[in-house]
Formats: sequence, structure tokens, C-alpha cells
Amino acid sequence: MTNQWLCSVSLCSAILLLVGCDSASTPSAKSGSDDSAPAPLSTLTGDIKIDGSSTVLPISNAIKEQFEVEFPNVNVSVSGAGTGNGFERFQKEETDISGASRPIKPGEFAACQEAGVEFIELPVAYDGLTIVVHPSNDWVQQLTVEQIQKIFVGDEAAKTWKDVDPAWPAEPIQIFAPGTGSGTYDYFVEVVVGKSGNELRGDMSLNEDDNVLVQGVAGSKNAIGFFGVAYYEENRDKLRAVPIVNPEDDQAYLPTKENIAQNQYAPFSRPLFIYVNSESLNKAQVQTFVEYYMENASTTSEQVGYVRLPDDVIARGMANLDAVKTGTHFVDEQGNSRRGPISQIFVDSTLVQ
Repeated sequence: MTNQWLCSVSLCSAILLLVGCDSASTPSAKSGSDDSAPAPLSTLTGDIKIDGSSTVLPISNAIKEQFEVEFPNVNVSVSGAGTGNGFERFQKEETDISGASRPIKPGEFAACQEAGVEFIELPVAYDGLTIVVHPSNDWVQQLTVEQIQKIFVGDEAAKTWKDVDPAWPAEPIQIFAPGTGSGTYDYFVEVVVGKSGNELRGDMSLNEDDNVLVQGVAGSKNAIGFFGVAYYEENRDKLRAVPIVNPEDDQAYLPTKENIAQNQYAPFSRPLFIYVNSESLNKAQVQTFVEYYMENASTTSEQVGYVRLPDDVIARGMANLDAVKTGTHFVDEQGNSRRGPISQIFVDSTLVQ
């Protein structure tokens, strides 16, 4: 009996030991499930002010939306008053970041230097300045630079479509274009007018808001206009992009991602930028935002309709940001604008501070 009782006690003890082990493992399993719990929200706070190019605006707005998910206590203000207008505010230190659809001009660079505003120049994407017409326009199948000059340049420019090509209808041309404070306007002048000494015609409907230009062209069969490719992509059900004849090979190209990236959509392919006040980087929220912007610029620019830059160009920009290398690559030591492929200009040897 004693042996049987001892065996029963030993068996019960073993069972209890096993149960005890299982019970002890339960909390561990629950604690392991905490790995899938959402990360705590950031406590980073503060304001960030951005203005400038309406072309860059869709990228900055998209970055802002993504950033505020992770940093909900940071207030990011984004406006699109135009590249030139944005640089004016930037020079007065009214903004931390200025979007630009063209490189900074020598005069703007000089104004920053005079005001003591040092900045980091960061390319973020490629754009194709897109010339659009109404979908019902069935006569403009492509345009050469010379035809664009006939439409847009000088007070003696074509008044009707027939003035551009005798085979086209004798209907008045209605033109919708960015305002004179826009970098897109400046870039168009640089490419189409050049050093001829002429100016764009004075009877165009101008507006800094690209959405207003979209509505203008979409509302008239005889209209033509231009703006960044992202606004065309967003409204391609209302507009038709016109293929542009590349002066180098006489072939007409649409502003597709491939044609822009390979510079076949010429002469209207261009880089887009943000300019960051280096003093603003002393604010943690600005430093964090700009790093986030550059890390996500390529993916986000494609999402909103633009074209990613080569990875090495983005990497150079991030290296300049990390080292706080101020100045511009697009104005030389003599105060003249530099022109050429961004991969050749945006290098250490061309930086002027």
C-alpha cells in the first residue's frame, strides 16, 4: 500500500509540474504578440513652411501627407505661389524650403547671399513641360519648336491656327499659360525664346494655379496651354498632350516617363528641386522632414506623375544634405547660369557657395 501511495503522489506531482510549466509559458506567448502592435506616435513638434513651384507642389503635398502619418504633431504648410515668388519669400527667410521647377537664377542667388541666406540645393525629380490641347483638336498632331514659337512668341504671333499651318482651321488660338512668377514660365521662355531678345505674347491668359490652366484648355476646342506633366497625367481624360519634335533627331515624342528620363522629350525635359535654408536645419522637425523627403522623393514623384532621377543624383543630394554643403551648382563663379544634363552639372566640382 505504501509503495502504491508513493507512486500515486509521484504521478500527481509530475502532472502538476507539467501543468505548471504550461501555465508559465502562456504570458510569454502573449508578450510575443506585442511585436505586431503599432509603434508609438512620434513626439516631434514644430512648424515647417514650404512655398514655391506649383509644379513641385504635388510632390511636396504627397510627402507631407506621408510624413504627417508618422509625425502627426508637426505642422507642414505647403503653398505653390510659383518658383520666382517662392524664392522671394525664401530670401526674406519667410520659408524653410522653396520648391523650384528650374535652377536658381544668378540674381536670386545673389539676393540670398546679400541677405545671408545659405541653402542646400536638392534635385528631387524629372519633369516634362507638357503642351496640351483640347481632346477635340484633331489638327495638331505634333509641334516643332518653330511652330511653338509662331504660337507663343511676340505680339506678331499667330492669331489663328491657320496662321501656324495653312491646313489648320482659321479659328482663333486661345492660350493658357503659367504666370510670370512661375518657374515653368521661365523655363518655357528659356527654351522657346532663348536669347532672341523677344518676349512671349502679351495676350495669353496667365495664372499661377495650374488647375486653372487645366480648366481653361479643357473648356475650349481652340485652346492650348502648358504645365508640368503631373497635371496632365491627373487630367488626361480632359486634355491631349501634343508630341514634340526633338530638334536633334526630328522625331516626335510624347512626355512619357521613358522619353523624359532619356531626354528624348526635348527640349522640354527638366529637373525639379527643393532649396533648404541651412539655418532651418537647426530645427529638428525641418531636418527630419528634409531627410524624409529625399528618402521618398523618387517613389513619390512617380506616384504623382513625374519621373525619378538617377539614383546617383539623389545620393549626391543626400550626401550634400548630410554634410550641409551650401550653394548652387547652376551658377558659375562669374555669375552666369550653367546649363546641361543634371548628371554632369550636379557634381562637387561645380558647387559655388
